[in-house]
Amino acid sequence: MNTETKAIVEITGNDLTLEEIVAVSRQYAKVTLNQEAVERINDSRKIVEDIVSEGRVVYGITTGFGKFCDKFIPREESKKLQRNLIISHAVGAGEMFDEDIVRAIILLRINNLAKGYSGIRLETIETMMALLNKRVTPRIPQKGSLGSSGDLVPLAHMVLPMLGLGEATYEGAVYHGAKAMELANIPIIELTEKEGLALINGTQVMTAVGALTVYDALNLMEIADIAAAMSFEAQSGILDALDRRIHEVRPHPGQLKSAQTIQELLAGSKNVTRQGEIRVQDAYSLRCAPQVHGASRDAIHYVKERVEIEINSVTDNPIIFKETSEGISGGNFHGQPMALSFDFLGIALAELADISERRIERMVNSALSGLPAFLIEKGGVNSGFMIVQYTAAALVSENKILAHPASVDSIPSSANQEDHVSMGTIAARKARDIMKNSRRVLAIELMCACQAIDLRGDKGMGEGTNAVYRLIRKYVKKLDEDRPLYGDINTCENLIIDGSILEQVSGGKDF
Repeated sequence: MNTETKAIVEITGNDLTLEEIVAVSRQYAKVTLNQEAVERINDSRKIVEDIVSEGRVVYGITTGFGKFCDKFIPREESKKLQRNLIISHAVGAGEMFDEDIVRAIILLRINNLAKGYSGIRLETIETMMALLNKRVTPRIPQKGSLGSSGDLVPLAHMVLPMLGLGEATYEGAVYHGAKAMELANIPIIELTEKEGLALINGTQVMTAVGALTVYDALNLMEIADIAAAMSFEAQSGILDALDRRIHEVRPHPGQLKSAQTIQELLAGSKNVTRQGEIRVQDAYSLRCAPQVHGASRDAIHYVKERVEIEINSVTDNPIIFKETSEGISGGNFHGQPMALSFDFLGIALAELADISERRIERMVNSALSGLPAFLIEKGGVNSGFMIVQYTAAALVSENKILAHPASVDSIPSSANQEDHVSMGTIAARKARDIMKNSRRVLAIELMCACQAIDLRGDKGMGEGTNAVYRLIRKYVKKLDEDRPLYGDINTCENLIIDGSILEQVSGGKDF
């Protein structure tokens, strides 16, 4: 992945990237609005004002919401309608989203509105930009969205501080929404026609969670190949299985890439073997690593393509069309394209951990590895890495439960007016949990591989694997007798999170 940090991200509505989402959400890049986007926003707003002045019946502008779509709302009650929409929909449950996810949510919603199809006022969007630029972060509960009509519940919580309600964090402390806005010197706003609906009727919560997970998954995919290469070193793996000719006759792009990556990491290694030297074939967890990793790699890239479409799409309802001055009701808020994608993402990530845990088992099991049982020389009084494998197994089993697709479920809402929903936000949240579990399993594999290499004896590692080994050994020493290992696992995981391992082998660039 491109790790270049942007200081300012210009929002156009059309070309936001994953890297820019990360720059704003995690690196606090400031946002500005493209001038053409400003013009589109103002043109769209003019159409909404015309609809109201002419008394036309258009959903959410001059009518109620959901089952109340047939209730006409007079102009004098329009501001109350939009305010009530927000406060009635802010009924989330569960723990709060992390700050980076909330910032990504706000950014994606601004980008959606900047396309000029929502009829929102420019000053309302500028208030959202101020939240990002002054680091006021609304407190948004993780649970409560059905994934259509969009992410109504969590997005309503996003809006509350803008109205002087709810809660937000500012400079590390939690405040009432009005106080956070006051401290940051951001004026509280009053919503008018269409604005409440424009702010909450979209897929930006599921997409924000999923987009950041995809970004992390792309990096974790490279870590999986590195971990497999380290296990090749630790288990005297047979290099022939990586022969490019094998993969060219089944040319899935991901498989080819993973095989090439593992082979390049092992270049020059004297620990790996050739077919027939000590055994004819390795177990599947080594021999089929390119095929399994490659399938996940292809799946992650497929989801990335879907996310790149979604983050630059209009997911509002109704959609305002300048050419005909119409507000047309449709279903772009429905999260099904993202729900299916994020279920797929979760499955792909779960398989990276699944095969990693099998490689861990082969290293700690003396009957399979030929190494001291549980990778400790004085076994019995020491348990070594026995229970480390338990943790990996528990995380993998949890992933299997989490990988059950959310998108196959639906439940009617709004008196059966909204009778099919996507559950896409649940799919995204599950995929993120699976990613975190898988990251820890891979951290465990890296740690076990270093211990196994020490016990087997290093005849000379590959250039890439040696760099990773030296980095890990800088922070995690060989286990000679039992010590609390959770700290070592945390250290290995942090080396994944902060990019140190990837930097060792690739200079921070994609393979």
